[in-house]
Amino acid sequence: MEEDWEGLGLTVLSTDEDNTLVLFSSTDDLQDFRTRLDEYEGPIPQGQRNRRYAGFIDRIGAIGTIEGRDRLGVLAREEGFSEVQDFLDDTDYVVDIELWEFGPQAARRSLGEEIVEWVESQNGELYDHYCGPSISIIRVRASGQTIRPILAIPQVAFVDFPPQPDIQMERPEAFAVGDMPPVSPPEVELPVVAILDSGVNDNPLLEDRIVAREAFPAELGEADIFGHGTAVAGVACYGDLRNHLDQPELVPAARIISAKVVTDQGQFFERRTLPTQMRTTIERVREAYGCKLFVISLGDPRARFERGRVGPWAATLDELARELDVLIFVSAGNRDPRGGTSLEQGVTQYPGYLLENANRVCEPAGAVNALTVGSLAHSNGLGPEHEFDVHIQRITEPDEPSPFSRSGPGAGGIKKPDFVDYGGTLVFDAVARRLQRAPHLANAGILTTNADFQRQLLVSKTGTSFSAPHLAHKAAQILRYHPDASANLIKAFMASSARVPEATQRRLGGMIDAERDQIHGNGVVNPATATFSDDHRVVLYAEDALGMDQFAVYQVPIPAEFQGNGPRWIHVSLAFDPPVRRTRAEYVGTRMNFRLIRGCTADQVFEHFRSHTGEDTEAPEMAGRFNCGLSPGPQRRDRNTLQTASVKFTQDTAQYGADYFLVVRCVGGWAADQEVRQRYAIVVELEHETPIELYARVQQRVRIRV
Repeated sequence: MEEDWEGLGLTVLSTDEDNTLVLFSSTDDLQDFRTRLDEYEGPIPQGQRNRRYAGFIDRIGAIGTIEGRDRLGVLAREEGFSEVQDFLDDTDYVVDIELWEFGPQAARRSLGEEIVEWVESQNGELYDHYCGPSISIIRVRASGQTIRPILAIPQVAFVDFPPQPDIQMERPEAFAVGDMPPVSPPEVELPVVAILDSGVNDNPLLEDRIVAREAFPAELGEADIFGHGTAVAGVACYGDLRNHLDQPELVPAARIISAKVVTDQGQFFERRTLPTQMRTTIERVREAYGCKLFVISLGDPRARFERGRVGPWAATLDELARELDVLIFVSAGNRDPRGGTSLEQGVTQYPGYLLENANRVCEPAGAVNALTVGSLAHSNGLGPEHEFDVHIQRITEPDEPSPFSRSGPGAGGIKKPDFVDYGGTLVFDAVARRLQRAPHLANAGILTTNADFQRQLLVSKTGTSFSAPHLAHKAAQILRYHPDASANLIKAFMASSARVPEATQRRLGGMIDAERDQIHGNGVVNPATATFSDDHRVVLYAEDALGMDQFAVYQVPIPAEFQGNGPRWIHVSLAFDPPVRRTRAEYVGTRMNFRLIRGCTADQVFEHFRSHTGEDTEAPEMAGRFNCGLSPGPQRRDRNTLQTASVKFTQDTAQYGADYFLVVRCVGGWAADQEVRQRYAIVVELEHETPIELYARVQQRVRIRV
């Protein structure tokens, strides 16, 4: 346990999945640790069966010192760097130097400044120095002979090459869509969505919806030369335009802020680290425009979950989401299922390859406080011209997982993606021997706004880059009717309304529940269901905060009309934003869970959970007759920061009374030492299949109680 090492003056910096620990000591002598080793090697004390400290020492397989080659990052190793000597004397490199979280922020900043001073004394150049709450990264240009000594510094975690985004430029192909309906007049009160991408151009469908354009840093310019950001913005504003072409007018759900963070060539800016860009951009846009919704349809597929953890990009997004109370939508990433001589397996082995290790969500999609969005196919991708073409084979049907979408889990085994939305599909062309997609095959993609609008107004696009803004589009609809809602509450609303499409359930029917979760997450959000109650469906919600090892009990009114026969459901959703530390053995600082109790009094509920306070991180279960059988169960949901579960009734339940009790607990985690109060939101939905006056009955009960 970490406290065992801390008692010896050692700090646990990292824990691998294979139980390798990285420990840091602020002193060289390791006196307390050496004392234990000496006493262990001494004679067995009289009256004892084992050596002194055997329970501690015997569990240590081997002890070694971290070498310079152990600090080489993933991208450097992929480039063939396996030893310190691979950095050549007279060759300049641009590298990111990441420090362990070995001490307070001021100590990390001080060491970073010393490293910068060394680099500049050797005629190197500082590009950027980011020192955040838990992430410290320095980007420099330096020769190999300057970098090699840095790899020997104990507090240095990794030295790696800068990441590159996975976006691609593809020329749109001409296609006809008929007459476009007019765009409705602009509305000032629409929510604002910030697009962190390649910029957003003045496409006629967007120009009146663009609130501001900024570049981070300013030397990037504001125009979308690469062409990715304008397409992402169109989906955030309208969704799939294909669904609106037969409407009287185009009605946007959001206004747009263009926050350009990549170059005109579709690369990250070399002189800034991603944590610097993300923090500068999101803080500035949040403060200047009050923006709560941010879309990042970018990813680094070459970055792996180093030592079972997310990277610095994801950790920075997690910190910002919690600090600023914002919703950050991240695309899960894309991966073509097969290539070369195995190309046909894209059809024959679908959907099994979605679970391959190489198909895990890429950085920063493993973040726990950001919302990761995977992709569903909106169609089979074929047009009328392919009706009798036997050489073109579909992979998916509508509402099935897209064959390019990446799957979870995320940090610490958390369920990822959080949701799925429409991002297009792939089609196998047997003659050309390739997987076809948009824009080459228009029907395989989402219809959206084109950056080069003077040549062509619309473009078809494929990828999770467009499923992420699809979900932001829905979040904007919810935020419009709940403008004061926290990010946690919006997440809980979305989770409560989300359902997994029947087509997805059928296609993934041969997989176990945990595997399906990592492909479709919580399903597809219904913004209307998330925003409003109906006569026969009532949504109750609350926002609050709990200290560590505290619990809250909510009284859920169950009217007599809901207790009778007939199909009916209770849906419960919980969202919270824990503190995170990338270099901790446990990435997430707090854990929360909930239980729905019936058939007993409030006093019984309080007494049971109070008597078990402080025992462990697991919820102390009441007797089975009192627990509602929510599905998925605790084993599948309790580790997640966004949890949702349901129970269905068909028989009479009057014997359980007119009140159920929802118990929400804040448990465990290293944040207990920091006296953290964990914010959260809870949503309870009562739904009856029969059109009864459920809303009026619950409303009456709630008013009387108040």
